[in-house]
This record gives sequence, structure tokens and C-alpha cells, in this order.
Amino acid sequence: MTNGLANRLLQRRENPRRTSFLELFFDLAFIFALTRLSRVLLDDLSMGGGFRVLILLAALWWVWFVTAWSADWFDPRAPLIVVLLLWVMFGGLLMAAAVPTAFDSHALVFAVAYVAIHLGRGALLLPALRGHRLQSRSARVAIWFAISGVLWIVGAFVAPAREILWALALLLEYALARLRWPFPWLGRSTWPELQVNGDHLSERYQQIFIIALGELILIAGVTYSGSGMDRESTVAFALAFVTAVALARLYLVPAGTRLGAAVVAAGPPGSMLALMAGYLHLVMIAGVLATSVAMEMTIDDPGGRDNGQLAVGVIGPALFLTARILLAAAVDGGLPWARLIGVPAIIVAGLATWKLTQLVSSAVIAGVLLLIVLVDAMPILWRTAQRYDAASRPDR
Repeated sequence: MTNGLANRLLQRRENPRRTSFLELFFDLAFIFALTRLSRVLLDDLSMGGGFRVLILLAALWWVWFVTAWSADWFDPRAPLIVVLLLWVMFGGLLMAAAVPTAFDSHALVFAVAYVAIHLGRGALLLPALRGHRLQSRSARVAIWFAISGVLWIVGAFVAPAREILWALALLLEYALARLRWPFPWLGRSTWPELQVNGDHLSERYQQIFIIALGELILIAGVTYSGSGMDRESTVAFALAFVTAVALARLYLVPAGTRLGAAVVAAGPPGSMLALMAGYLHLVMIAGVLATSVAMEMTIDDPGGRDNGQLAVGVIGPALFLTARILLAAAVDGGLPWARLIGVPAIIVAGLATWKLTQLVSSAVIAGVLLLIVLVDAMPILWRTAQRYDAASRPDR
């Protein structure tokens, strides 16, 4: 027998969904987290440092991602869901605050906050869904988060194995979502059980990507403000802005605004596309984060030369473009050739400028991104010109 509380909590698939104020408020925690992550990466640009930042970013992204899906399934105006979102937001802020020392003195804070977020979600939803057929969906997710939580807590106590245990926990969680959270005796979730509102979730992805770009602009502005605003720093700041604009344009066109329609058109199996889009957005945000650090270093010391800056300056845009190409392929079924060429072009540009100053290398990479935008837009410009020409011809 289905209880009335569950029916009041669940969203109706046919109802149009707009992002609620509380969901946008929840995103503020992610802004703080990105600024902390950029600090950590800036302090350690080694491969080990990059790996640790990737673990922290993947954990924070998983908190945002699972919460975004929960807010899609449930009515964010319901008092229980309001409590849930505030609980997750506070836990996310604790995780973000612990980021700089998450692999040192505050590992336990980071791990406990992460596990508490996911187990707390189950503790709130399972009683509310009692008697509803979707209770088993939340039960599977909660059980697996309890199992992976062991790896998080043990990793917090065992410093030598911390990176490995936390990475294994994340691989387990990401893989289980792809497998639809199978568990003995409970089976696995069906695609109708996991169905999402494509338009709403696509909008949430766009919003969180804009937040990532906002972090790039914010850090660039703060660094420029404290740089003395000399000529070279001003040029570097302008390059950061141009880079952010290019990334925004490459994100939105062509498939950035069509993801929601593709998910809706696919029906319940469209949740698979929405899930893969979530994974690819993690890669794109990682690329923006690396680019942000590279631009900060350039603004701070335009005439300097640092191999770490060059590495993140190349890896960041290349990661973003690779994930964006895969998203376009998933949504449109094709590969944008200009962007395919753009990835090796960025790598070649980095190799060609490794002996030059940070300002020159940043300028060259920004130039490559602008060139990709231009070539990418040529078919659209050509079609627009043809329509204008046809409309301006006199009737014969």
C-alpha cells in the first residue's frame, strides 16, 4: 500500500520543472569547493597533486550530482526535501572547508562529511517512501553508499593507503550508478525507476558549468586586482576573459542546449544519456579548473616560465574539449571535426611554447580556442548568410 507522504514527495514526470531557488542556493557550496580545489592544485602541480585534486573533485561532484538527481525525482518544495538539501549543503561546505588538508590533518572531516551526506539522504527518504514501490531504489543506493563508506572511513585513518582507498570508493560508486545499483535480493533499478526530467537536469548541468566558469573569472579577477595591474598582467587578465568566453561558446553550441530534448526523446532509457552527461561534465569542470589555475599563474607572473603552468594550461582545455566532443557525439550522433583537430592543436601549441613565457603560451592556447570557435561557427554563419541572401533577392 502506498503512503500519501511518498506521493506528495515525488515529482510527476509530465510536469514542467524549473530549477528552484533552494537548488541554486545549494550550488553556492560548489562555488566554495572549486575555489578551495584551485588553491590545492596551485600549491602542488605534480602528478600526485593532480591525482589528489581529481579525487576530491570527483567526490564533491558526486555529492552535487546525486543531489541534483534527487531534486529531480522529488519536489524540492516539500519540507523533507528542503531539509535534505540543506543537510547536503552543510555537509558539502564541511567537505570544501577540509579540502586544503583533506589528505592530511582533516581527512576524517572530509570522509565523515561525505559519508554522512549519502547515508543521511537514505535515512530521510527510506521512511518517507515506506510502502512505495520506489523505496527499493533508495534502499539499493543507501546500502551501496554504506559499503563504500567503509573505504572512505578506513582511508581517513590509514594515511599510506588513503588515495588508493578513496579512489576505489569513487570507482565503485560511479560504476554502480552505471550498473543501476544492483544488489542481491533487491535486484537492480529499472530505467523507468531512474527516469529523469531531461529539461530540468540539462538546465542544472548548464548552471553548474557556468559556476565553474565563474570560478575562473573570479580567481582571475582577484589575482589581477592584487597584481599591480601593469600592462602584462592586464593582457593576461584579458586572455583569461577570452578563454572563459571561448569555453562558454564551445560548451553551449551545438549540443549544450539539446541535451534535455535528447533525454526526453529517448524516454526512460534517456536516463543513461543523462548519467553519461554527468560523467562528462565532471571531466569538463576538471578542465575548467585546471585552466583557471593556469590563467591565475599567468596573471600573477606573466613573464615567468613554469612547466607546471604550461601543463595545466594545456591539459585543462584539452580535457574540456575531449569531454565536450564525446557529449556532442552522444547527443547528436556525430563528431565535430573542428574540435577533434582542436585537441591535438592545443597540445602542439603547448609543446611549441614550452620555452616561452607564460603570457605567450596562454596567448597561443587562447588563440587556438578562438580559432576552434570560428571554424566551428562557419557552417552556422554560412547558412545565415544564405538565408539573408535569399530573403534579400527581389521576387522574379
